[in-house]
Amino acid sequence: MIKYLLFILLVVQDLMAYNEPPFKVVYQTDTYEIRFYEERLVVQTQYTNQNNGFRKLFNYISGNNKQSEKIAMTSPVNVTQIKNVYVMQFYLPNKYKPNEIPMPSDNSVKISSIEPGYFAVIRYSGFSSDKNFYKYREVLKSELNTDDIEVIGPAIKATYDGPFTLPNFRRNEAIYQVDWKNPL
Repeated sequence: MIKYLLFILLVVQDLMAYNEPPFKVVYQTDTYEIRFYEERLVVQTQYTNQNNGFRKLFNYISGNNKQSEKIAMTSPVNVTQIKNVYVMQFYLPNKYKPNEIPMPSDNSVKISSIEPGYFAVIRYSGFSSDKNFYKYREVLKSELNTDDIEVIGPAIKATYDGPFTLPNFRRNEAIYQVDWKNPL
């Protein structure tokens, strides 16, 4: 019975896989990897209450935009905190070009792009709690300092799975943009 339930969970997990932005791994250690991402389009909002940010972005992709167009969910959901303000981002599917993106109906939701660059990433499973994130961002930052790789942006929390995914099967990442010059 347990094997059957695990099989069902793994199959459902695969069916729920979301589109995510492509990247190239340019360096890898036992702890982290450096990825290069091309420019990526996002829809984002700033907020002080985490649920408020997700709801605004979810409403946007559910058709609450000026074209009433539903947009496929992508992953990860990124959250960056700068002082007491959070910025949450959903990536837009690759099919969208800048002039084809449905415009938000909510003035607090913005279309933006993330410039191409190098990002150091550490993966972890479990809940996407602040405690878990803080632990892994510190591990990553310490490893980057040891390897003399300069961090050039705030920590980003990336969450890949929905709330119904069992904690052991969840994929989360702590990310820093870095100044990568092939130092190693």
